[in-house]
Amino acid sequence: MESLIVPLADDWHVHLRQEAMMRTVVPQVRAGGVGRCVVMPNTVPPIADPAAAMRYRDALRALAPGVEFLMTLYLQPTLTPGMIREAKQAGVFGVKCYPRGVTTHSDRGVEDLAEYEAVFAAMESEGLALLLHGEVPSQAERDICVLNAEQQFLPEVERLHARFPGLRIVLEHVTTAEAVSCVRSLGSTVAATVTAHHLDLTVDDWAGKNHNFCKPVAKYPHDREALRAVVREGHPRFFLGSDSAPHPRHAKEAACGCAGVFTSPLLLPYLADSFERFGALDRLADFCSVHGRTFHGMQPLEGTVTLERVPQTVPDSYGEVVPFRRGETLAWRLAE
Repeated sequence: MESLIVPLADDWHVHLRQEAMMRTVVPQVRAGGVGRCVVMPNTVPPIADPAAAMRYRDALRALAPGVEFLMTLYLQPTLTPGMIREAKQAGVFGVKCYPRGVTTHSDRGVEDLAEYEAVFAAMESEGLALLLHGEVPSQAERDICVLNAEQQFLPEVERLHARFPGLRIVLEHVTTAEAVSCVRSLGSTVAATVTAHHLDLTVDDWAGKNHNFCKPVAKYPHDREALRAVVREGHPRFFLGSDSAPHPRHAKEAACGCAGVFTSPLLLPYLADSFERFGALDRLADFCSVHGRTFHGMQPLEGTVTLERVPQTVPDSYGEVVPFRRGETLAWRLAE
């Protein structure tokens, strides 16, 4: 196969930042083959009410008018059931839950999900999605660290689904075999997103290599194989969420590097390169363009992109941001 035509992709999880960084990365969304994306709300300050979400959406549209931006709200104590109803009227897509302290700008995150049951009930009624960063904070006294924090969070997913069976729940950027098994075992309203980088990385690829460090961290080879296997199978409740998360070079190349991997500019070429290596190239279109919008009950995008089997070298940087696999050769590129 020398070329592959696929529909414009849906990216169900992306970070687009603010100000100068936003101006750098937002045009790269469409350059990577994406026509619709779910925007994360962990800005400074966080996107915590419908009006702020609409202002942010307008700023993003001005930079990339050909992309559909789906907005989210940051789950925190100020969010009320009434605001959920307002969010639905404004066109907000969902609410993002960050456990406090587990990742970038999660200092206002959740400590006890039980406190938000009225909000979740309103979301279930109004049809907003709940997007979960599925980790618990590290606790040495309970033997919890970055390598098992996702596994420890899975009972919360099960409890939420049992309590709110009609609520669309997405366990984002899954990294473990246990998370794959958990999502598979639950009902049709629970799904998971998978990143391009977690399909390639294991713990050895980020330990001491800050540009591959993200949260949740990549885990063991058997975990990576579980992700690849469920994608290769074509399971309809596992789909693309890049978690593309840009940081300036100096913030990554530091003693305590920021968590985040930047994949937006070459997202479909990364995926085509990876899918071909683990025998799933025939699943690429469904993973990127069908499963997610079917799960969320949305219409397909108009338009396609063409991937060509033409080698390209990943640039050293985009502005001040270093991309995933910089300097390496990808087997595929998007046709101009």
